[in-house]
Amino acid sequence: MNNLVELTDNQNENPMAVVALVALQGKANEYIAHAKSDNTIKAYRCDWSDFTSWCNGHGIQSLPALPEVIAAYIADLVERGYKAATIERRLVSISKAHVTAGYEDVTKTAIVKETWSGIRRTIGTHQEGKTPTLTADIRAMVNNLPDSLLGIRDRSLLLIGFAGGFRRSELVNLDVEDLEFKREGLIITIKRSKTDQEGNGRKVGIAYGSCPTTCPVRSLQAWIEASGITSGPLFRSVNRHNHIQEGRLSDKSVALIVKRTAESAGLDSSKYSGHSLRSGCATTAAMNGVSERSIMKQTGHRSEQMVRRYIREGSLFLNNASCSLGL
Repeated sequence: MNNLVELTDNQNENPMAVVALVALQGKANEYIAHAKSDNTIKAYRCDWSDFTSWCNGHGIQSLPALPEVIAAYIADLVERGYKAATIERRLVSISKAHVTAGYEDVTKTAIVKETWSGIRRTIGTHQEGKTPTLTADIRAMVNNLPDSLLGIRDRSLLLIGFAGGFRRSELVNLDVEDLEFKREGLIITIKRSKTDQEGNGRKVGIAYGSCPTTCPVRSLQAWIEASGITSGPLFRSVNRHNHIQEGRLSDKSVALIVKRTAESAGLDSSKYSGHSLRSGCATTAAMNGVSERSIMKQTGHRSEQMVRRYIREGSLFLNNASCSLGL
């Protein structure tokens, strides 16, 4: 992109055309900056910062880096106690930095690949995820909430998040305009998500619950009525004076709400996170025999591998061989 100005200076004598092309170059750079989500870009920067700091500390050049340097770096990450998933992400970030700067992707060299393969075999790649919230957990969590404005908000957020299998970012980015109440239940339009960065959107149906106190549709209607929100962000902060704030909740707030309500319900809050709602939906559905295709349709998962992990966990005791041993 930087060569564009040089090219126009050499080949175009019209100064207005040059100005127009420079302006378009600026717009193109803006679009490039939005090619990845904010969280992804933040993760890349954090990873690259760690690598450059490590290199500086050892008096080594980080860009371009020698394959032996990267191999030594990831070996050191193991010694520092990092898990395989984090090390893999660091390699991706180093790769992106080199390719973006016009250098060869040194993470694909033999020494780096062999080192990474040995690390995976040594420390394993199993990820210990947070505990999914199953139906009994959700019931305990929401039934323990007060009937205050804050309690009504948290109840609706938990139930909608669980029934929809939503990501934290999807929950907090919901607007009132994204809701459509029908006789059969609720239709929620997810305008953009982690796997839909281009904003094609998808619709998620949420049925009425059999119990009024844990019905996600009724709980959301109660929040809208109690809050008086008619447009804009759906889930908002409530201050200590019981006043609703203008801005939307952050995705970190979802995790805090899950942990707080889990603890008040007598659960170990350290085992739960904002993702527990989403994983809980998939795991519970699998336990109840819902098909892989239906689970993916609800949660918006693109990867069958991740959904199958939930299905394996949720169906461990469905047609389990140990149940037929007569013990």
